[in-house]
Amino acid sequence: MPQRILSILPILLSCLAWGWPTQPAAALDKVTLATNWLAQPELGGFYQAAVDGTFRKYGLDVTIRPGGPLVNNRPLLAFGQVEFLVGTNLLQPFDAAKQGIPTQVVAAFFQKDPQCLLAHPGQGYEKWEDLTRAPLYLSNAGRHSFFLWMKAVHGFQAKNLRPYNHSLAPFLVDKSAVVQGYVTAEPFRVQEAGGAKPLVFLMADHGWNGYSTVLEARTEFIQKQPDVVQRFVDASIEGWRNYVDGRNIDATNARIRRENKSMTPELIAYSREEIRKRQLVDGGDAPELGIGGIDLQRVANFYGATVEAGLFKQGEIDPAACVTTRFVNRGEGRPTSAR
Repeated sequence: MPQRILSILPILLSCLAWGWPTQPAAALDKVTLATNWLAQPELGGFYQAAVDGTFRKYGLDVTIRPGGPLVNNRPLLAFGQVEFLVGTNLLQPFDAAKQGIPTQVVAAFFQKDPQCLLAHPGQGYEKWEDLTRAPLYLSNAGRHSFFLWMKAVHGFQAKNLRPYNHSLAPFLVDKSAVVQGYVTAEPFRVQEAGGAKPLVFLMADHGWNGYSTVLEARTEFIQKQPDVVQRFVDASIEGWRNYVDGRNIDATNARIRRENKSMTPELIAYSREEIRKRQLVDGGDAPELGIGGIDLQRVANFYGATVEAGLFKQGEIDPAACVTTRFVNRGEGRPTSAR
């Protein structure tokens, strides 16, 4: 054996033992996701993807920037300080288009809006139309959004409105009252506070048919970094599929509790079960289009409902331009039975 080969033999043996040197791992793309509220199961799919390594698997280093009652993260997207934003529903993207802010919805993770009304049992509020005569506790945001639709389409009256500051105390005292809430949280909180199990009226069941928990990005970022957007959407879809199915969610729920002290194990379990039972993530258009899917006709129909309610004017914006289906509608994340 030539002397030269003998001289490198120890190096060759070392490589066999420890593995050949590899190229440095590709750097992860750093992005920030701003949310519309504190950590909670209603954002669970994004936290799942962050905690279980799904974002990293897709080449992303994701920072989650929580919102909250005194935090408005929406301007951060408009000014390019975050790459992605979780919006509550389609009203904000419509309003952004009205103001000429170049953003788009790239995925819609709740196929139903979880906004609901709660009523005490035994007060004669057995049907949705019965609620039109009840004292109604609504926030300022609710008064200027879905209440206008309730008034225009279903005959609710402004004279019945009462101020709501996210405290259930007035509702618990006034048995004749009705209060706004999220179907994934407030019914549990009412019972937790000692109230009877409330009657729950989901607005989506009565025509408020927009998407919720929508993922938004700046149009410029979508155009310049479509691969990053696609990977973020795909990772979020996988995160939501895993969270809904309960795959390795303990660490995710622990992080939610750590970041939001109001979250108890019982409330988390209730919220996630409501998401599952009501198929907020994998119902609606998801069995056909996949998790995050967007039906453009449905977007147009919802815009028509907002026009009827006086929230927007006919022709004021093009609702189809507020969303893009470029990154969804490929059947990703559908339940096995739907594939």
